[in-house]
Order: sequence, then C-alpha cells, then structure tokens
Amino acid sequence: MMKFGKNICILNVGGTKYAFSREIIKNFPLRRVSRLHNCSSEKEVLEVCDDYDRERNEFFFDRHSEAFVFIMLYVRSGRLRFAPKMCELSFYNEMIYWGLESSHLEFCCQKRLDDRMSDTYTYFCEEEVKAEEECRGERTTTANTPVPNKWNMTWVEKLRRIFEEPASSVAAQILAAVSVIFVIVSMVILCASTLPDWETAKNKNIEEHRVIEAVCIGWFTAECIMRFLLSRDKCQFIRQPLNVIDLLAISPYYVLLAATALVGESLEMQRAGIMLCMLRMTRVFWLIKLARHFDGLQTLGLTLRRCRRELVMLLVFMCVAMAIFSALAQLLEHGLDLQPSSQHYDSIPAASWWVIISMTTVGYGDMYPITVPGRVLGGVCVVSGIVLLSLPISFIYHSFLQCYHQQRFRSARQPQSLSTELLN
Repeated sequence: MMKFGKNICILNVGGTKYAFSREIIKNFPLRRVSRLHNCSSEKEVLEVCDDYDRERNEFFFDRHSEAFVFIMLYVRSGRLRFAPKMCELSFYNEMIYWGLESSHLEFCCQKRLDDRMSDTYTYFCEEEVKAEEECRGERTTTANTPVPNKWNMTWVEKLRRIFEEPASSVAAQILAAVSVIFVIVSMVILCASTLPDWETAKNKNIEEHRVIEAVCIGWFTAECIMRFLLSRDKCQFIRQPLNVIDLLAISPYYVLLAATALVGESLEMQRAGIMLCMLRMTRVFWLIKLARHFDGLQTLGLTLRRCRRELVMLLVFMCVAMAIFSALAQLLEHGLDLQPSSQHYDSIPAASWWVIISMTTVGYGDMYPITVPGRVLGGVCVVSGIVLLSLPISFIYHSFLQCYHQQRFRSARQPQSLSTELLN
C-alpha cells in the first residue's frame, strides 16, 4: 500500500505528464503503473520507475512518450493500435514494458507484428526484458564489489565462458575445435569396432587402440570436471540432459577398468561386459555435444521445443488414423474371410505397421492389400496420410525458419572479431 506522497500522482512519461488519483493507480490496467500502489518506500518505487520527486509526487519513466499516448488510448477505449511512423518492434517493446502482450493488439496490427518479426528475425519477450534488467543489476553489483574479488571473479567468468560459449574468444574456439575432433575420433572408433575385421586388427594393435580410447575418455572426463567446477549452479549442472549423457558415456569405461582390476577376466566379467557394452553405445549421443558448437543443431533443438504442441497434434493425427485404417484393413483383408485373403493382416497391430508405412508414403512392399476393397482403402490411407502430415508440418517448417533466422541474428549481435582479439 502506498504510504507516501500526495493523493494525486503524476506520471511523467518522456516529458508528457498525466495526473491520476491513488484509487485510479490502484486499479490501473497497466501492470507497471498499478505496481506503484503496492510500493511502501521510495526504494521500491525506483524499482518500478526511473526517478521519483517526493515534493511533487511525480513518477518519471524514461520511455517513448508518443507510444504511451496510444497505450493510453487503449486504456480508455480498449483498442490498441500501432503508433504511426514508429517501428512495430519498438512499439511492441514499449507494450511489454508497460505490461501488455501482443494479444492486446488489434488483429491487423498483430499480423503486422508477426510479419515484422519474421522479416527482421528479432523477438522481444518479457523474459528477455527481465534478463536485461538482471544483467544491469549484476553489472551494478559487480562495479561496487572490491577490486580483489572482482579480479578473481573475472578470471572464473572468463574460464566459464571459454568452456560454455565457443564463440566468446579465440581460446574458446580452439577448445571447441579440439572437443569436436575428439568427438569425431571417438565416433569413428565406435563405428569401426562393429566391423568384422576389427577384432583381428585390435588383437594385433591392442595397445594402440587402448591408448586412443584412454586419451578420448580422458579428454571428455577433464572437460566434464572443469565445466562442473566452473558452473554457477552445481545441482542444475547435474540435471542437464547433455551432462547426464556425458556421465553415462564416460562411466562404463572406468567401471570396466575397476572390474577388470578387481575380478580379472572371468565368466561373470564377460556377462557384465554385455551390459557395459550397451552403456558404451551411449557414446553415440556424444554427437549431441556438437550442439554447443553449431548453430544448426541449436536451431533444431529450439524448433522442437517451440513446436511441442504441433508435434503432439501430429502424433494424435497419426494415432487416430492408424487406429481407424488398421481396423478396417484387418476387417477387409482377413476378418471377412474373402478369397483371396492375406495372412499379413491377421491382427490389428499387424495391420498398424502397414498403415504407418502407407501414410508416410514409405511403402516397403513387405505388406500390401490383395482384395479390391483393401486396395481402395490403401489409396484412401495414402491420401489421408499426405493431408494429415502436411497440416502441422507447415507450422513446424515456418517455426524452423524463424528459429534459424533468430539464431543467426543473435550470433551476429555477439562480438566475434577474432582479428581484433589477436591484435590485442
């Protein structure tokens, strides 16, 4: 509850002043303005606005005054439109600051905003605004810390960025390149180990293979330990999926070494080795580590995360169609005892496999209908699959383009002048 100032509150937005009573401020439609009523001290007020004058009870906001005029028109009339001769993204940034969302815009303005975002590859959201405010707060806090602590924290932060942000410096790029090389070498060895002639070559050069494997595992272990020690939140580091994959891929090697040293080569060891070999195959997921170094894999992960609803909708479409067409296929091809009949469709689960490969237009040829009604159903199944798959995939495609352009835009904003860094 506001316990200071006069009954009349003055909002100064970019030089334009507005006077309101406390009761209006309390129920004001804009969240940032209504938050002033709950402030009990000037310190809390300065967290909401940029400056405060106690004598005049004036709250100053260093924002675009013309944009706020159109936002005030929305407060009065309930219709929000873009300010003329103003960038749509700048106006949207003002909307987010005052607590509005894109859904408050009129439909025509929403379409303009979506087109503008797709063209400029820029995305403003409330979380990003909060992140910028937090970064400003961290910079202010860091500036007020003693010099020795700041010096130490700077080196820790530099090391953390070297391991976590491959594009932050030359050293980070060199480390990322070495890590990629070790991943590729490890994948080549893993793939080659499944060849028939691998065991013969391994027996002849057993020491060389052990050294290569030990070096790769040692590098991944050292990298994982350093990233763990430099992480800000150790619990969050352990919960991350990529780090869990790293631990699952590294641990079988050390478990096998310890078991061999304690038990030696025995029947029990060979049985346990089967499980360890299964765990060792998790090294394939080390390819996901490349997402830290390549924007393409990051774009793919971001697209999948943003298209969760579309992917679920696609899965529902496929499941419903599979249930319908598999039941009809089993009935027409086997259930009615028509001549000729196919034994491949003796059950609905067996017919479901035919529905999947037909709707996805793969068509392996291992199963196909032989009755006339079954062939008609097959044609309908293929056409339905094309239509059902095309509906959500179009949204996923556009989301991928947006994520790709957004990733490129963010990469371009980061300072990556390697020549300047080398000269310095």
